[in-house]
Amino acid sequence: MFTDSHCHLENKRFDSDRPDVFARAKDAGVTTLLAIGNGDGPGTGTLDCAIKLAQQHESVYATVGIHPHEAALATQADFDELERLAKDPKVIAWGEIGLDYFYDHSPRDVQQHVFIQQMEMARAAKLPIIIHNRPSDNSENAWEDLFRLLREHWAGSGLGGVLHCFTGTVDHARAALDLGFTISFAGNITYPKAQNIRDAAAMAPPDRIFIETDSPYLAPIPHRGKRNEPAFVIEVAQQIGELRGLSREEVGQQTTTNFQRFFRLS
Repeated sequence: MFTDSHCHLENKRFDSDRPDVFARAKDAGVTTLLAIGNGDGPGTGTLDCAIKLAQQHESVYATVGIHPHEAALATQADFDELERLAKDPKVIAWGEIGLDYFYDHSPRDVQQHVFIQQMEMARAAKLPIIIHNRPSDNSENAWEDLFRLLREHWAGSGLGGVLHCFTGTVDHARAALDLGFTISFAGNITYPKAQNIRDAAAMAPPDRIFIETDSPYLAPIPHRGKRNEPAFVIEVAQQIGELRGLSREEVGQQTTTNFQRFFRLS
């Protein structure tokens, strides 16, 4: 039993064989998927794509949110749409939201403003948040701003959140854990240069971790360079199992239990 806690199932790279992607996930033992509801961004009419997929598949849940890449495109109409979409019973989190100082597709002050606004909306909707955070090269800038904003605008919510596709250090992981967050590890944990991610995965409490693919991105070894898909989440479980002296099935069961408990799913 495995759970892919973060996948972009609505992505156009799945358009040609989406039913087969679901079938391969099922064959691999992936029983639950969380479809991330950023779509193609605000103004594109696709913020509800993940919800539509979740409504079609019992094993799929969804999120809503505006990614920091598209923060500069967000209008009040988009926020109004998110507020409406968040009421769907298949929506279990708000995200992915946060900061991306690596690409800077939106100005950093705008990213912060949209991040704060969405934290306020998630609090009103009583939904946990899913965080995207990426600093510029060799910098702490996005981490510093992220933790500051979380302390100022989220720490007292009692709703928690997920630091998705973790790429930081053990210290960053500890800071997130101290704020009540769960750490989610993706396929890049298998990459040779990702020792910092493996160190964080070895340190994190077993009941505070998720596994994910972030598909179609970041395919794990041995699939690196190919399109990623939910079935490959077993490779993430395999890597974490090797770090902890567990089988990938044991990691799959633990992280599935964590996911169900965190999101209060039966």
